[in-house]
Amino acid sequence: MVSRGATLVTTARFNICSFSCLIERCFALSSLRAAQSIHGSLIKTGLHRHTFLGNRLLDLYSGLGAAASALRVFHNIPDKNTFSWNILLMVYLRGGQVEAAHQLFDEMPNRDVVSWNSLISGYASGGFVDMAFGILARMQELGVKASAFTLSMTVSCVSSARQAKEVHGSVVRFKLGSSSAVLSNSLIDMYGRVGLVRYANHVFGAMDDPDVISWNSMLSAYGRSGHITKALECFCAMRSAGFSADEFTLSSVLNLCADLQDMAKGEQLLAHCFKMGFLSNSIVSSAVVDMYSICGRLDNAVQIFQEMPRWDSALCNSTLACYVRNGLEDEALRLFVLALRKNVKPTEFTFATILNTKSCCASTELGAQIHCWVCKMGFGADMVAANALVDMYAKLGLIEDALGIFSTMAAKDLVAWNTMIMGLAKNGRCLEALRIFRELQNDGMKPDKTTLVGILLAFRSGGMIHEGRRIFSLMERKYGVMKDLEHYACMVDMMGQAGRLKEAMDIIQTSPHFSKPSLWSLLLEACRIHGDLSLAEIIAEKLTKLEVRSSLPYLILARMYGVRCKWESMACVQKTMEERGVKKTRGYSWICIRNCFYVFESDQMFDWQGGAIYTILFFLEWEMKDEACVHEESIFLENGYEE
Repeated sequence: MVSRGATLVTTARFNICSFSCLIERCFALSSLRAAQSIHGSLIKTGLHRHTFLGNRLLDLYSGLGAAASALRVFHNIPDKNTFSWNILLMVYLRGGQVEAAHQLFDEMPNRDVVSWNSLISGYASGGFVDMAFGILARMQELGVKASAFTLSMTVSCVSSARQAKEVHGSVVRFKLGSSSAVLSNSLIDMYGRVGLVRYANHVFGAMDDPDVISWNSMLSAYGRSGHITKALECFCAMRSAGFSADEFTLSSVLNLCADLQDMAKGEQLLAHCFKMGFLSNSIVSSAVVDMYSICGRLDNAVQIFQEMPRWDSALCNSTLACYVRNGLEDEALRLFVLALRKNVKPTEFTFATILNTKSCCASTELGAQIHCWVCKMGFGADMVAANALVDMYAKLGLIEDALGIFSTMAAKDLVAWNTMIMGLAKNGRCLEALRIFRELQNDGMKPDKTTLVGILLAFRSGGMIHEGRRIFSLMERKYGVMKDLEHYACMVDMMGQAGRLKEAMDIIQTSPHFSKPSLWSLLLEACRIHGDLSLAEIIAEKLTKLEVRSSLPYLILARMYGVRCKWESMACVQKTMEERGVKKTRGYSWICIRNCFYVFESDQMFDWQGGAIYTILFFLEWEMKDEACVHEESIFLENGYEE
């Protein structure tokens, strides 16, 4: 005869098993209502306090995003184990509450490697890379052995050579490199991202049994670092070693052929893609479209796109970029709309491409519409889309809108900082650009050459010569950035705008870009502004030798002679220009009204009802003068002055 106690134990076990199966079914259904129903039944039977069932329910609520319910379940478990704490930790991290997760982590009585991995993953996915590395360092100090998963996760968020070497050191310290092909492949990819190809090659050479992913990672590392010839040699070595190229391999090599603009090799690979049936793969077909587009074969690129039986995001993105690259922006916008109608989901790169078109950067209405689409599709917090929006609004002159988007970005990469600094500098907001520059450094970011171009532009627009010269002199020593043509151009323009023509010439003559026409053109324009005819004649003579077909030196000299009524000299310049077959570059102005662009040549004003335009300008000028008089009178009265 079975005792009553044994029957109760069997019933309890049956109930635990039944509820566990029900919770498992809820995982498949993803139903919050069903989860709440099971939760109610557990409370009625008192099993909600059971550690195993409580953890299962906690995990269910976590997966459904019901953080408040998960927290109640956690507090009702009297005997919490490490699993209980880890699941709640993931609840916070999935909800983006990284600080709350860190506080919970510090309160945990016991932590295992899963606890550490969860926190590192939370910081890494949120863009808090330094915090993720800080947790990894703390983990090592306490003697907790990192797993291959821990380090693979950390590898994914490495953004500098120093961080890459730190992670690799941890891999060696824990003796994980040789035992994990996945981790070794991640290290190769990591070194490729930060430009340390030699280190990537060492990792690859030390692998006992490299696979196709290893070869692809090495190929990608060479390609990213600009070692295109070595990348192609790597591809040949891969084939010689008996590995068959997959879709990723072929798309990478097609991109290399595009960079080299080597259509002969590219079309050989294309034939191989046809033979192996890889062209139906959207990654490969996208690479083919990119290759034809970059090599100037627009018709072939469009033909490949049109022959594809099915559209997807990758293929449409490549074709959009193809249209934009070739100046067919109306076609790009039509394709964007058509892809939406065909239910092709746009990505952040779709929006970045569209927002970078001249149409969006010229029409506030169109830009705002695309911004609405970005928010509607859930990309408002995406870094790529946000950077494109900041850039678009800055180009439209709507700098407050650009600052608004920038300030709400949860995590900012260097591209975001650079875009904002450049936008402020080009809109004459030099002090705000410097404030952002200081924030960038306080945030632990290291400025690059683009950052410093933006800062030099800000100094130029603000007339801050002394500060500009100081930054320029400290570029290599303080920031580790080599000066290139753009930096020298900023300094020449800065000195030229300030009338320091001799200093501007000294900068050009001592620079490694002494023979670049762009620098001399900036100085020549400065000579025109400040009326230095003798120096302008010297520079114009030099420019005609450096850039034979340019009309700029002739036009500036002729204009300067005309201002001084030196008609013979002006006629001589024009005659020389004709004899040398130099064509005058025409200037154009344009305006966008209701999505229609109107383009005017320099002498075309009266063809577009110029008389009416000048009448309106006259009335506007009269109104502004009238307002200025009223404003001046009010200032006098406010300060106690009376006539």
